[in-house]
Amino acid sequence: PISAMAIQAFAPPMEGFRRGRDFAAWLGLVPVQKSTGGRQILGRTSKMGQRDIRRLLIIGAMTRVRWAIKNGPPKGSWLEQMLARKPRMLVAIALANKTARAIWAVMTKQEDYRDPAPAV
Repeated sequence: PISAMAIQAFAPPMEGFRRGRDFAAWLGLVPVQKSTGGRQILGRTSKMGQRDIRRLLIIGAMTRVRWAIKNGPPKGSWLEQMLARKPRMLVAIALANKTARAIWAVMTKQEDYRDPAPAV
């Protein structure tokens, strides 16, 4: 509820963003791109953008990551695959990015959230 209220209060209308990646970039949850000569290089997470919403999304994602480490992530899920090969803070940032994109999709399409079924 706190994150939803912060998004309503601080974020511009979602129709102003062409896609979910643009909203995540506005929050500062995507890697910095350094491209030259057709070669795309992705750097660190930019951390530029709306700090309050970004912080709330990362806190929520870190809570989910800690729960998955303690109780075991769902079998075959994206979270399980990421935790197997990446540091947990990086996984939390990636999960916050996915959450921001899902928020954009839900708000622009005016639909209820549908939990994706894990691939088996």
